[in-house]
Amino acid sequence: MKRVVITGPESTGKSWLTKNLAKHYDTVWVPEYARDYIASLKREYTQNDILYIAQQQLKLEQEQAQKANGLLFCDTSMLVTKIWSDFVFGSCPDWIEQQLDNHIYDLYLLCYIDTPWEEDPLREHPNKRKTLFSIYENELKQRDFPFEIITGLDTQRLNNAVHAIEKHFPDV
Repeated sequence: MKRVVITGPESTGKSWLTKNLAKHYDTVWVPEYARDYIASLKREYTQNDILYIAQQQLKLEQEQAQKANGLLFCDTSMLVTKIWSDFVFGSCPDWIEQQLDNHIYDLYLLCYIDTPWEEDPLREHPNKRKTLFSIYENELKQRDFPFEIITGLDTQRLNNAVHAIEKHFPDV
């Protein structure tokens, strides 16, 4: 099974793309645990919450992997929790760093910031998407993770992602 993570800054169409890729390839996808968790908090989130979210995200991914049909699409990864923790709190828990080093995906699809910003109470950085995109791209390069930058809107974005997947996995 090949694991593909869809990553990038806020409001770049990651969830939409993840769901549509799973539909296109007739498989399952892993939703972003953080979204529901943070929405249910009655307080500001903390770095301990980010660690908990990362742990629960991996459990959710393991559950969905049992149902996958050759490909598993993940709406987030340890890369997101690392960057998020570093960006908001200035550091990252060791456990997340260890998982990032040990839980490598077969392909990362880095969503470019060419989508319009959509307001959402959980989104925090509408004016920092360019900065965050650079952080994601640099992190992927430094770690030598296989990745493709995905551009375009709606169907074009999906088609570009499918093309990137088929480039990396010609047998899917």
